Amino acid sequence: MRHPGVIPGRYVMLAVTDTGVGMDVEVRERIFEPFFTTKEVGKGTGLGLSTVYGIVKQSHGDIWAYSEPGRGTTFKVYLPRVEDGVASVPQTSATTELLRGDEVILLVEDEAPVRAVVRRVLGDCGYTVLEASNGREALEVRARHRGPIHLLLTDMVMPGMNGVQLAERLSPECPGLGVLFMSGYTEHSMLAEGFCAAGTAHFLPKPFRVAELSRRVRKILDDTAGRHRGHESVGADGCIPALGNLVTPSTEVPARSVDGSERHTESAHRR
Repeated sequence: MRHPGVIPGRYVMLAVTDTGVGMDVEVRERIFEPFFTTKEVGKGTGLGLSTVYGIVKQSHGDIWAYSEPGRGTTFKVYLPRVEDGVASVPQTSATTELLRGDEVILLVEDEAPVRAVVRRVLGDCGYTVLEASNGREALEVRARHRGPIHLLLTDMVMPGMNGVQLAERLSPECPGLGVLFMSGYTEHSMLAEGFCAAGTAHFLPKPFRVAELSRRVRKILDDTAGRHRGHESVGADGCIPALGNLVTPSTEVPARSVDGSERHTESAHRR
């Protein structure tokens, strides 16, 4: 059998071919492993093909790579053919009201276009937005900022310091800091690779709706403040003392609007 493990049936096949340098057997056998990459340190995460693999497997399909050194590579994706009719999708209003606030949010995102969109949305909602492109820059922004920071909204996978490490660095300085992680890789894949522990924080998968972003931000801020309403005070460093910022994660999957170079799916080890 040429493709062991594949369920016999009717499939739609999508083939993508390049004319690159190709791969030898050793590399080809590892290409779907999360964080495996042949690029230099800092040049790639190694999550791209594992993400593609996750999408295909979640759709009950299979993906196969054909490659030789110097002869390029062909990927063939097999997706089960759907015989039933396509169900209509109900139309939703594009004018959903965004939830507003006046708190201070530290936005950390290494993709400039994504950061610009999120900054504009949060600004339009009334928030004061401090922004940084990476963890080191975020620490510098925090050091310069004199007032409180109520929420850290950070990408999970970034060069140098990842989102979890950044939150751990900032929490002692701002014990009342709410935390919202965002990533194109799902919470499950982040857990599998040790990026975060289960039940520690809010998680927002990319891509997400603008309305979902505003709702999630507002909920975290309200929940955090509500647990200590009536007896919180501002410390000498300008931060609100411990409000219990880390809460149970959510794995809802919104649809569109804010995206990055990452793709929203669940990466998986090839088994």
